[in-house]
Amino acid sequence: MKLTFKGANVYRSGCFKKLDITVENGIISSLCPSGASVSDSRVSDFVFNLDNCFVFPGLTDVHVHLREPGFSYKETVRRGTLAGARGGFATLCTMPNLSPAPDCAENLKAQTDIIREDAVINVVPLGTITMGRKGTQVSKIEEMVNDVCGFTDDGSGVNDTAVMREAMLKVKEHGSIIAEHCEIASIANKGAINDCEFARVNGISVSHPSAEYEAVKDTIELSRQTGCPIHICHVSTKESVEYIRQAKRDGINITAETAPHYFAFCDDELVDSGNFRMNPPIRSKRDRDAIIEGLKDGTLDMIATDHAPHSFEEKSGGLESSLSGVVGLETAFAASYTYLVKAGHITLERLIELMAVNPCKRFSLPYNEINVGEPASFAAADLSIKGTVDPDTFISLGRSTPFTGKKLYSDILITLHNGRIVWCDEWLKRKSNLFI
Repeated sequence: MKLTFKGANVYRSGCFKKLDITVENGIISSLCPSGASVSDSRVSDFVFNLDNCFVFPGLTDVHVHLREPGFSYKETVRRGTLAGARGGFATLCTMPNLSPAPDCAENLKAQTDIIREDAVINVVPLGTITMGRKGTQVSKIEEMVNDVCGFTDDGSGVNDTAVMREAMLKVKEHGSIIAEHCEIASIANKGAINDCEFARVNGISVSHPSAEYEAVKDTIELSRQTGCPIHICHVSTKESVEYIRQAKRDGINITAETAPHYFAFCDDELVDSGNFRMNPPIRSKRDRDAIIEGLKDGTLDMIATDHAPHSFEEKSGGLESSLSGVVGLETAFAASYTYLVKAGHITLERLIELMAVNPCKRFSLPYNEINVGEPASFAAADLSIKGTVDPDTFISLGRSTPFTGKKLYSDILITLHNGRIVWCDEWLKRKSNLFI
């Protein structure tokens, strides 16, 4: 099959250029200045007019919960990866909050067998740091290191210093990375939201910001002692950003991520809904501003979704009684474009670095530059489209998001992965006479 994509602004080597792309049998066969491929496009099976749209390599999300094996009522690999494709993603890195937890080769295989059968885009697991994610005994790192992109106990921090030191030494020995959920359990105390006026007025339990930033400080110190590369998950506080910034100045091998809800919202926008229950919680305006500054100056290296679906019942108890976790694969690019690029904080090129380039570099993941001879793995977005977030239209089984009802710019029109169309907007299908 031969496909031609006409008139798009194509991201290559750090900048956008207006090009026509031809894909033959899944491989990019030509890239030429827009208009120069008109005669050739006549013999294409399908021609997609992407004038004024933007094409970029498929995005990578290093923090996703696909819930299989063990919790398929919340999400499945099939539905989660389809949601990812709809959001413009080519690669998802999955968290180990599973049953069985991937803490050894046998338990990891239970997950990878499902991925191999059901995933429509690239999925790479992370193994656990400790057995069963219990924080007391280091996992069988050596059995899993060749089949995972890193190690984490996400959902809880490893609060035992001796255990974490042992894990870091093992992970370093095997050339991998630890992605730490930085949270001191005794400080967080299972609190529902940030320590703020809304919590005090409504009598809702709190998770103080120090539960995160003190753990960030401790994790950095252990990395300094062991030399183990570290990645800090879902950064939400000003102090965390400052500790990470200083660690980079000190030469620590560290990267960090944040999520769209941490730069889009602050705690004076909370409502008593499960849509706003996540861990770490949405913080103050000063924290939000620090997150944005960290993305601007390179302290924060990437944007991840922490896509964490739950059932309707699990999210219907308000802030206090709902489980922590919101979905994000289908809104992440639009939310990031709206709140960062459209708002004037960063350029579109910087956003592609944060969501496609940097995650692959840090976690040694496949990055498909848009080049002749490479498999077609890219997404196209119309940035001019403004829509209202309606969770009832999501592909993901999860429906809980703080962006419900928000107006966001950008719509992913089509996503290709390894030469296959894995998502196409209905409008573009009709316009291009495409039936898939």
